[in-house]
Amino acid sequence: MPMTADKIRHPEKQNRPDNPIQRKPEWLRVKAPAGGVFNETRNLMRGLKLNTVCEEAACPNIGECWKQRHATFMILGAVCTRACAFCNVATGRPDLLDPHEPDNVAEAVARLKLQHVVVTSVDRDDLPDGGAEHFARTIRAIRREAPEATIEVLTPDFMKKQGAIETVVEARPDVFNHNLETVPRLYPGIRPGARYFTSLSLLARVRELDPSIFTKSGIMVGLGETKEEVGQVMDDLRAADVDFITIGQYLAPTPKHAPVDRFVTPDEFASYATLARGKGFLMVSSSPLTRSSHHAGDDFVKLRAAREAKLAGRPLPSQTVPGATAAEAAAE
Repeated sequence: MPMTADKIRHPEKQNRPDNPIQRKPEWLRVKAPAGGVFNETRNLMRGLKLNTVCEEAACPNIGECWKQRHATFMILGAVCTRACAFCNVATGRPDLLDPHEPDNVAEAVARLKLQHVVVTSVDRDDLPDGGAEHFARTIRAIRREAPEATIEVLTPDFMKKQGAIETVVEARPDVFNHNLETVPRLYPGIRPGARYFTSLSLLARVRELDPSIFTKSGIMVGLGETKEEVGQVMDDLRAADVDFITIGQYLAPTPKHAPVDRFVTPDEFASYATLARGKGFLMVSSSPLTRSSHHAGDDFVKLRAAREAKLAGRPLPSQTVPGATAAEAAAE
């Protein structure tokens, strides 16, 4: 559940100077979430004591997704052991694992009638396996309750957790996602608890263990990276044989988080999409409002079709996902 008012959400950031929150350009403005179906989805999550990254990470697409009964489940609790400068998820000492969480996620999937499920988590460096077995239990529970649903996991890096990647892969998710988040030069300030090549190695290891599982990764732009650095990240991901890349605009959750260096224009996102297609990704989603799990179900259908076309030697269909334009956002 979301953090209560008497808890400090980001204790490690309290003494940092405030960074001004910049006014968003028109193409990043969305309507505040509200409405009957949105409230039904929220109440279901509350009733089953489930967390969602939609709420905890302050995703700008929550209104659109929850109106369609789409939610990204966040397991392993609501408190992260790391303190990334970009992330709104609470940090501190995590609670004990909820043994009922895998079954509750599966029940929510069945009740929402989801065709594609996205399961992510906080980092749990305190656990011997980083939470890998909990991921596997959740996947197996969803298979029991909603056997027709496809499953996408967005995992931590499982740094120094021997056997963790293998545990999740053995549970056979359809998509294994792990985000690089930013370019390697910015890791010390933006993602200090992680290592760029550890994340790359995870993605390569998944491909080695089970080539049938789609691999996916994403980055944020607007943090001070250069186009050349983004191109190098794409090359690194293709060297790891990653299928799908997502690129979205970084938005500072609070004045204590890393500031936005600049707002990348829709035309620049389109340019990144063209560059990624040229480098051989099966699927590209590059837009200001792109997030890892946004439109994940529709994306999976297209991703599977792209692989089938490639294996059959046919030209790949256009798989760029443009995301919401300003006009579409205004119509939400």
